[in-house]
Amino acid sequence: MGYGFQVVVDSPDPHGLADWWAEALGWTVEPQDEAFIRRMIAEGQASDDDTIVHNGALVWKVGTAITDPGSPRVLFQLVPEPKTVKNRVHLDVHVGTDKMEAEVARLVSMGATESHRGRQGPYTWVTLTDPQGNEFCVT
Repeated sequence: MGYGFQVVVDSPDPHGLADWWAEALGWTVEPQDEAFIRRMIAEGQASDDDTIVHNGALVWKVGTAITDPGSPRVLFQLVPEPKTVKNRVHLDVHVGTDKMEAEVARLVSMGATESHRGRQGPYTWVTLTDPQGNEFCVT
């Protein structure tokens, strides 16, 4: 039997980056149960320092995830340091060759930066970075 997995992205602003990726992919940011969070604080299992208010809702400071049915969950987790080197793992966003240029333009208008165009035989891709500098490809 195989194992399930999620992809985890380190971020100094996980909630902002999750919002960006959810919009970029047309996915959903997982809701966090504010009543549960408040109960954990009231019971002493968490503190106010473990939370922030994001988009008007109380959420866990350490991170949030985005989901789409049939796709792996992507978790954005808080880390104190900024990204400093190239990713060893990156996401490939498959849109098809007929939509690639329009999708690259849309993502750039949202704050992505184009960094490279590649081709290998019949395959082409555009490497971009998200607003926090994480590389990903549009294919």
